[in-house]
Amino acid sequence: MSKEDTPYSYEQLEKFATIIKEKTGSFHPSIGIIAGSGQGVLVEAVQNAITIPYTDIEGFPQSTVAGHSGEFVVGKIGDKDVLVMSGRLHLYEGYPAWKLVAPIRVMSLLGIKTLIVCNAAGGINRDFKVGDFMLMKDHIGFPILAGQNPLRGPNDERWVLGWKHPWPAFAHGTGLLDWLCMSTVPEAIAARHCGMEVLGMSMVTNACIMENDIEQKTDHQEVLETGKRQGESMCKLISKIVEKMDHKEQNGA
Repeated sequence: MSKEDTPYSYEQLEKFATIIKEKTGSFHPSIGIIAGSGQGVLVEAVQNAITIPYTDIEGFPQSTVAGHSGEFVVGKIGDKDVLVMSGRLHLYEGYPAWKLVAPIRVMSLLGIKTLIVCNAAGGINRDFKVGDFMLMKDHIGFPILAGQNPLRGPNDERWVLGWKHPWPAFAHGTGLLDWLCMSTVPEAIAARHCGMEVLGMSMVTNACIMENDIEQKTDHQEVLETGKRQGESMCKLISKIVEKMDHKEQNGA
């Protein structure tokens, strides 16, 4: 196994966290938020914001997809200290699962106890319309079935134990799926492995094409445009959720 293929050690992740912590001033966030494609507007909800580009964190993986700026933003939403990740990583960028969840593990080391994971999704259930918001009840990670599991490899007990049994959606199969996305599942799995509470939220940015013989097409520009159009509504919703969270760890992490 080459150095490039070797998962980050706990100590390397601590180095990333230390660099970020040195730049966050007096903020001690216990709530993390991951913005989806075209949802970088979420950082506008953050007051007294401090921006930390990934390029300022030596050795940190970089986001390469349009609509993902590649930066952490630390500040306040209401009276809560938060950290927003604007620029997630994806398997289709060529990253292995262990690397795309490295930011989640770093967030855990920074004291994040609750993670709000947002994404842009293609709707399958036709009851959902483009621009709708959805809360996630469960998920199925198809790349995991092909070996792209973020928990693959030896377990480091400085995190916690992983799952040992199939989760409900996996057991039921695909008949319960309402939407598809290209992220979120590895992040949610890694966050739970780190002991975080997780809230998943999707914005339907396009309708999934269910037939081969139609002219309808989906492209990334549609995703970005929907994200921009619904950005203000999403900011208000996330802000209300954060403000209502009761965090005993707040300002003491």
